[in-house]
Amino acid sequence: MGSKDMVRAKMMEMVVQGHKSLAEASGVLKISYRQAKRIYRCYREEGERGLIHGNVGKPSHRRIDEEVRRAAIEIYRREYGDFGPTLAGEKLAQRHGIEVDHETLRRWLIAEGLWQRKRNRHTYRQRRRRRERFGEMVQFDGSHHEWFEGRAEGCCLMNMVDDATGRTFGFLCPQETTVAAMQLLWGWIERYGIPQAVYCDRKNAFVLDREATIQEQLQGIVPKSPFEVACEKLGIEVIVARSPQAKGRVERSHGVYQDRLVKELRLRAISEIEAANGYLGEEFLAQVNDKFAKLPAEPEDAHVPMVGKQDLHNILCFEEQRVVSRDYVVQFQGRCYQVLRDNRRRPRPESKVIVHKWLDESVHIFWENKELLVQEIPRPQRKEEAAKLTA
Repeated sequence: MGSKDMVRAKMMEMVVQGHKSLAEASGVLKISYRQAKRIYRCYREEGERGLIHGNVGKPSHRRIDEEVRRAAIEIYRREYGDFGPTLAGEKLAQRHGIEVDHETLRRWLIAEGLWQRKRNRHTYRQRRRRRERFGEMVQFDGSHHEWFEGRAEGCCLMNMVDDATGRTFGFLCPQETTVAAMQLLWGWIERYGIPQAVYCDRKNAFVLDREATIQEQLQGIVPKSPFEVACEKLGIEVIVARSPQAKGRVERSHGVYQDRLVKELRLRAISEIEAANGYLGEEFLAQVNDKFAKLPAEPEDAHVPMVGKQDLHNILCFEEQRVVSRDYVVQFQGRCYQVLRDNRRRPRPESKVIVHKWLDESVHIFWENKELLVQEIPRPQRKEEAAKLTA
């Protein structure tokens, strides 16, 4: 008997012995007088056994057939041994036509010793409220993981998640670099527009974590990374996270990718970055967003569209200032570029020009907001190098 049935039996016995009236017992049990009469009648006829529900010990009419249960467990054991119950339930329905609730599957797997309850004990942290509009703030980060099982070379997932909706965009690349961060932001802007703010780690690939030099202090310059400079041009606020928990949305999104993407790539026998990114863009991102993205609290889109002739090539790039030499040559990263006579207007020697290195490694030189016609020329040999060649 359950505790509830025991309390009822005790009250009915008090009624039988005359210590309480049936009306008083119904008040204590918080049931109607009519219900109390039915319980009292069952107690007088069958004793305590009469208070136990008739379906106790009988199999449920909604119980799934035992053959279906055995088939699901066998398929799980053979093909999905490291899948969680939720994802395994989806695959059983999609690929094998077995419809079973993930909680039911979880109980089956625990009973078979194929799954264990996970109890997470963490330091208490109060969750920050979501932003209210789509595009008001996006979180991004790189996730280093063994994305391809059995592959020696590692790679990184660059992942961007909208704070208001949880909508995600990402791709795989060899390393977590400034170029990868710019490519990630570029892809988001092409799809949705310019977000108002980005929330990221304090990594040199994203933000410059150093004090200003004396010269920079004298000139009033705040040192910024190329990514920060690009965001400033786009009007995007860069917010730095002080801990992984602070950017919990993207960290939890990493977990979804590390669980589901790895298994999907394995099922499709994909082991190369290019093929994986093709699957990401064509199928996986849409599936994940359909399943996990939420509606924002406010329907207004906070993204800003690209205006006029804004060129992402010259915004999401590496920008440095250089000086034109007396023979009209600009030096940049060990390479020399001759300013051509064909320019209708060209800078004088000692003039300052701006060099843009695009994400595709091409170099473009600007003067007074106009791109100059230049030609790369061989770098002159130093005396030491010439001596080695003639030795």
